[in-house]
Amino acid sequence: MAIITEEEEEETKKTLAPPVKDKESSKSKPQSENPFPFWFYFTLVVSFATVLFVSLSVFSSHNDPRSWFLSLPPALRQHYSDGRTIKVQVNPDESPIEVFVAESGSIHSENVIVIHGLGLSSYAFRGVIQSLGSKGIHALAIDLPGNGFSDKSILVRGGDRDIGMVARFKEVYGLIQEKGVFWAFDHMVETGDLPYEEIIKLQNSKRTSLKAIELGSEETTRVLGQVIDTLSLAPVHLVLHDSALGLASNWVSENSANVRSVTLIDSSVSPALPLWVLKVPVIREILLGFSFGFQKLVSFRCSKELTLSQIEAHRILLKGRNGREAVVASLKNLNHSFDIAQWGNSDVINGIPMQVIWSREGSKEWSDEGHRVAKALPKAKFVTHSGSRWPQESKSGELAEYIADFVSLLPRSIRQVVEEPIPEKVQKLLEDAKASGDHQHVHAGYTDAYGLGEERTT
Repeated sequence: MAIITEEEEEETKKTLAPPVKDKESSKSKPQSENPFPFWFYFTLVVSFATVLFVSLSVFSSHNDPRSWFLSLPPALRQHYSDGRTIKVQVNPDESPIEVFVAESGSIHSENVIVIHGLGLSSYAFRGVIQSLGSKGIHALAIDLPGNGFSDKSILVRGGDRDIGMVARFKEVYGLIQEKGVFWAFDHMVETGDLPYEEIIKLQNSKRTSLKAIELGSEETTRVLGQVIDTLSLAPVHLVLHDSALGLASNWVSENSANVRSVTLIDSSVSPALPLWVLKVPVIREILLGFSFGFQKLVSFRCSKELTLSQIEAHRILLKGRNGREAVVASLKNLNHSFDIAQWGNSDVINGIPMQVIWSREGSKEWSDEGHRVAKALPKAKFVTHSGSRWPQESKSGELAEYIADFVSLLPRSIRQVVEEPIPEKVQKLLEDAKASGDHQHVHAGYTDAYGLGEERTT
């Protein structure tokens, strides 16, 4: 039997016990706090990323108007070539925009202006205005801002709006180009802080972004008034389709003296095309990205007789150049509580001749809506057409026939002629010539000043 002594037990404990570390050696050594390597590599990474994103964006022609126009079908390009654009000022604090106008017929006849509803354009009424032109009427169709070939967005400068990642990389890259790669690092070495406020201030002051045009009744009033004044169209016969009634009703009320008649074609507070679906992610990409989805939507709600090429043209115009964003933004500005009876029976509107043209091929609910509108406007002439809520090219002659017959029954319009003031120098020459009795000199001086030739024009 082995006997263990105390000395052997103490030696065993020392052997099994873990070695005790020195307190000073157990402390971790402090790491270097030099920020230079971090900011150096961070600046290189950001510079490389921004150059890459900017290079990719240069080769992208998605938002290039010229590339978009060249990709259009021949029918759309022909429609654009047959019209013209007019500069208008929608809001005083914004840049002017271009509004597209298609027209047909002699300018010396009655002026009929067709205004489409949201989601459509003047392209839908090209057959109507051509047919009206052949009947001796000067017909025009306007693309409201945000629709068709009119501008759909405006360039906004400055501000702290939320922008995309690519746009932010462009801003950083531009700031690096202007200030230098090590500008922020040098500022940090001198002051100990990064110049966040200065960076944000510089970015906001130089930031430019495209903002979708939001069209409402006030904006439509300004656009319509400027187009009519620019082309000297007053007085006019208005043809309002779909949701255009709610957009143009204010202008009619404020300018009733310049309105000869109003024709409503399948007018409603809400557009025929359910624009709310274009707000939903994924669904909007499917509907506007593929012809099949948009065709089903149009056939279900707007028209079952449009050809595939016509539906494709509407889809392209609605999708291109931020069209979807502009139409969706304008949808929220519609007055869904608009009371057509109160508007039509007001003192300023009551004396304007009206006609209601309604589809008889729609659903029972839509037919009932037509009778409700006719009841709200008891003085209006009510007729039905064989087309759908969206006009078809095959029914253009029928719609034009109703409009032309209605306009022909009214007294001929008297154009408002505004005399151009004679400059003071020319007026003095006229007075001197009149005093001297030199009539030949009077005529020659007036002609030279204005370049009017033998006949005076307005």
